[in-house]
Amino acid sequence: MTRWQWLLRLVTRRMWFRAALMCGFGGALALAGALVGHTISYHFAATVGSKSVDSILTMLASSMLAVTTFSLTAMVSAYAGATSTITPRAVQLLIDDSTAQNALATFLGSFLFAIVGIVALSTGLYGETGRVILFFGTILVILMIVVTLLRWIEHIARFGRVSDTIDRVERAAMAAVERMAVPLALDYAPPAVAQSGMTGVPASTMARVTHVDIALLGEIADAATVDIHLLALPGRLAEPGRPLALIAGAVDEAVLEKVRQAFTLAHQRAFDHDPRFGLVVLSEIASRALSPAVNDPGTAIAVIEAGGRVLLRLLDHRSDGRTRLPARIHVPPTALADLLDDWCRPIARDGAAIVEVGVRLQKTLGALARHAPAARHVIAREALDAVKRARAALASEADRDLIERTHRAAFGA
Repeated sequence: MTRWQWLLRLVTRRMWFRAALMCGFGGALALAGALVGHTISYHFAATVGSKSVDSILTMLASSMLAVTTFSLTAMVSAYAGATSTITPRAVQLLIDDSTAQNALATFLGSFLFAIVGIVALSTGLYGETGRVILFFGTILVILMIVVTLLRWIEHIARFGRVSDTIDRVERAAMAAVERMAVPLALDYAPPAVAQSGMTGVPASTMARVTHVDIALLGEIADAATVDIHLLALPGRLAEPGRPLALIAGAVDEAVLEKVRQAFTLAHQRAFDHDPRFGLVVLSEIASRALSPAVNDPGTAIAVIEAGGRVLLRLLDHRSDGRTRLPARIHVPPTALADLLDDWCRPIARDGAAIVEVGVRLQKTLGALARHAPAARHVIAREALDAVKRARAALASEADRDLIERTHRAAFGA
């Protein structure tokens, strides 16, 4: 995905974008009668009975304003609830929800359609034939409202709930895995790139990397006949003193600026190209659920299962060669140990005193180890750390024995 495609994707996901499109459609549909009304015969217009369109539009305008206000209030309440009870990092997924945006856009567009139609009728812009176009347009809008309302009623029942948010984070992390073009290091740390003889590309500010235009970097590398070694992948905190990439060879400032422009920086991390962020958010949900104020181990167990599925997909992605990098672009692998630390350690720490959470964590890590024998020792290290934390936190000897038995059964130790 190029930089411009990424920026276009961000714009189309903004809440105002769909609302603006539907408002434009509603206004254009309301004015269509004045433009194409002459194509309708007067006899047909007299038999349709479109005189009642005035009262229909009046009811539509008043009801759609109320429905739009209610829908916006419900969405804001869901955002506030997710911020306070789940994790603020997951709110962006709720804001980007297409069903909620479509509902709000449809209601707002219908309101604007009714207002424009009422104004046009009061000014005499429509003739008898133009009112027919407005009448059929009103029927079309009502059908759209009914379908949208049915979907919105079914959707709002679970919108912003804990289980719904966990599913959203899991899907976002899975989608990020599918877009990954970097290999996964199972049994070793990513090797450091020797910086001698290389030109660093420093960041101009301190922000998070959200997207890297690999295609543009490939074009730059081919044009300058150099190799580019990426150091900052999506999710990395860019700092002025740390290079975003290293260029094997001497290049001028213009090439450095082009390489710098290939990195999109933002104040907040994004889910799209950063599966590690998805695992971090999942662990935050579990930590909030395991806090003494909430005390919800069931949510933590659901997070463990969701994180296990994401890691399972990451392990399978290691041999997925569908995404190819340009020949002169070198990307460091992502260490599995870092991913496990981000996801497993907070859950093991905050759930150490809850035996049910510890048992589920050991079983999930054991399943991952059986699925990827090459990564067994990395996963076993995290599992052993969780056992040690549970042994120190559990007051019951029976609970400690259960955790240790589960660990031995999962890893055959």
